[in-house]
Amino acid sequence: MPKLLLSVLFTIYSVCNLYAQLSSINGHISNAAGKSPGGTTILLYRFTDSLLIKTAIADDKGDYEINQVSAGKYFIRCSFSGYTKISTSFFSVGENEIVTAPALVLLIENKRLQDVTVTDNYKKNIIEVTAGKTVFNVENSINATGSTAFELLQKSPGVLTDKDDNISLRGKNGVRVYIDGRAVPMDAAELAGYLKSIPSSDIESIEMISNPSAKYDASGNAGIINIKLKKNNTIGFNGSASAGLNVGINPKTNASLGLNYRNSKVNIFGSYNNNWSNNDNTFNLYRLQNDTIYDQKNLQNITGWSHNIKAGADFFASKKSTLGIIFTGNFSNNTVFSQSRTPSISAKTGITDRILYATNTIPGVTENVNFNVNYRYADTTGHEINIDVDHGFYNSRKSSYQPNQYYTPVPETLLYEKNYRNNTPINITINTQKIDYAMPYKKGQLSAGVKFSFVKTNNVFNLYNVINNQDYIDLNQSNTFFFNENVLAGYINYTIPLNKKLNLSAGVRVENTSSKSLLIRADGMRQTDEQTNRNYTDLFPSAGLSFIPNEKNSFSFNYSRRIDRPNYNDLNPFESRVDELTSIKGNAFLKPQYSNSFQLTHTYKSRFTTTIGYSQVKDFSTFIIDTTEKTRVFITKKNLASQNIASINFSLPFKITKWWDAYTSVDLYNSKYNANFGNAKIVNINVTTFGLYARQTFKMGNGFSGEISGYYTSPSVSAGTFKTRFYFNMDIGIQKKLNHDKASVKFSYTDLFHTLQWNAESNYGGTHILAHSHWESQQFRMNFTYRFGSNKIKEDRGHATGNEDEKKRTSSNGLLDAN
Repeated sequence: MPKLLLSVLFTIYSVCNLYAQLSSINGHISNAAGKSPGGTTILLYRFTDSLLIKTAIADDKGDYEINQVSAGKYFIRCSFSGYTKISTSFFSVGENEIVTAPALVLLIENKRLQDVTVTDNYKKNIIEVTAGKTVFNVENSINATGSTAFELLQKSPGVLTDKDDNISLRGKNGVRVYIDGRAVPMDAAELAGYLKSIPSSDIESIEMISNPSAKYDASGNAGIINIKLKKNNTIGFNGSASAGLNVGINPKTNASLGLNYRNSKVNIFGSYNNNWSNNDNTFNLYRLQNDTIYDQKNLQNITGWSHNIKAGADFFASKKSTLGIIFTGNFSNNTVFSQSRTPSISAKTGITDRILYATNTIPGVTENVNFNVNYRYADTTGHEINIDVDHGFYNSRKSSYQPNQYYTPVPETLLYEKNYRNNTPINITINTQKIDYAMPYKKGQLSAGVKFSFVKTNNVFNLYNVINNQDYIDLNQSNTFFFNENVLAGYINYTIPLNKKLNLSAGVRVENTSSKSLLIRADGMRQTDEQTNRNYTDLFPSAGLSFIPNEKNSFSFNYSRRIDRPNYNDLNPFESRVDELTSIKGNAFLKPQYSNSFQLTHTYKSRFTTTIGYSQVKDFSTFIIDTTEKTRVFITKKNLASQNIASINFSLPFKITKWWDAYTSVDLYNSKYNANFGNAKIVNINVTTFGLYARQTFKMGNGFSGEISGYYTSPSVSAGTFKTRFYFNMDIGIQKKLNHDKASVKFSYTDLFHTLQWNAESNYGGTHILAHSHWESQQFRMNFTYRFGSNKIKEDRGHATGNEDEKKRTSSNGLLDAN
């Protein structure tokens, strides 16, 4: 099959070469006096994704020419020692045309320059907004200092997290989080732990893509959040090192080292970072159920190390062909300890019946490793082939000791105790193969590809009753769960300019999913949901239309259909205890949810953006607190009838003075959730949420700069049935550059007013719940970074591997950690 596919692609490539009609671009550059410094570096970028296409050098008269350019939209940047770097506005190039680019005028840089190597160090805005995508350029933010990837997500425009670290984007759950184009095989708690282990010093940017094209996996009804780690594209040997200290209630440290060597034949790279965490959290749950009040107060501490490793090499066989290998690994070893006090109080009399003291100690070790082999062929006519083969595995070893002791009210006397221990090893193997092909065709760009993914999981849950310090396995509460899934996918997408002002992009993706699950109880008993088999095929169309009536205004409309398949552990129909009163249970019959999303965007002067969106989700899945028993609750995932979200967003960047920049993002969205499970278990929630994100940056001279940032979110919906209260956050920071900008030291203080707390209320199935959570959000952070070695820039390959979706779904996004 792969040989046949490659033969077909090569045939298409050969035939379509006949249609390639290339153009050329000429232009002129001068300084304010009208003179033209010779040797100015000219860089041609593609407008759609800011990819560097070609370079040129202006002659002594300031004239330059760039040949063999495919049809499309471009802009030009230039740099010359002693002058500020400038860019043109974007312009269009048709087929077989000679286009004159907008004129460039160099302005003398105010500060005195040392001898430097001429490079493309174009400084991006901290926030960049285009149709369908918002980019948070982390490396340009001072208040990102000492932060982790997870904390940066919390501060990104439109992103929300709840008390259990579930992530949503502009009111929609089901968002897919990628690291350099790859998802990671972790549940919500483990994913949050992994993201908390990645320091901001290793992050280049965070991309929030609301309506991905057919090229992307169809998973994720809220879209994609892609965290791009820093890539090194300099000639010779170079690297960077950083170290940071964060002080909240407890101290935390982070450190990283990155090394890179590149020449004309090979690029070898590697990086390592670690994170020592010691975090305290508080979680309170007030629950009124069947005339009894359960008032739980819970303290939690998470302590341990995380280590991230990335290593690889690119071999440049020719100017057109590159072979690469990449190894990535995340290794963590931490312990979660929690202790809670839960009195049971009569709602009628107010008299306390008994008090439950529960503790939970969860030591855990996880390994997340992926090997990638990739090949890229790209010529100057716009033809490109990318092939990826990935093999990855995820192993988790966790155990838990859960003492539960019941006492009488004051004076407290021990009544009885029930103690448990569990062991929950998880093994997951993921294999993917992916081929993408792109080429110019007729007047547009055609892309197509196929992907094969194979996932095998093996989860064991063994529960032990602890009696007189001896462990006795509970066969009724122990099981092994197997889940295998194969997804075969293919897509085709075509982008074409209909005229000078109108562009169309349309595509379709087809995915066939085949899955099998098997539950084997330790006691040998059978149950109706012990085995499921599914096979279904879906079409996922996407389309985009852009209209540019003049230089000041542009409009775009996007549509996409997407899917969210259940996480693997969400399908395990067995019960695991959090404590005597709370359990988590999977749902073998949980169905995938489908969404249709529409988005209209207007951009004014390439800066001010207004976006109107609407999405409808069928079979929306979320966690529900089930109260089928009198005193206990079960947290399980169910499919609601629907979720509907209408939104509007304003993105407003301003340059107030030469030294003061401001950015503001305003979100307004309405969320509706509807379901009826019978027995008074009705979900009918309608909430309108207002969000404000603001950032101010200041250049203070002598290498100093400052930043103030913050966000506000009005009441919203969390986990399907919870209505949250508003919350607010503000950070401040200052930076000093040292040693000719090779080093920097940053200081910041987060959650200035200690307002970042989570409060929510739920009324479902006759149970009233009030929840409150807060964590070490208020911290003083220090970070030092030093860069060394060569600084000669070469175009970055920017490769992302092929297993983009599979590893995200390997476990549950549970409201509580059951282990």
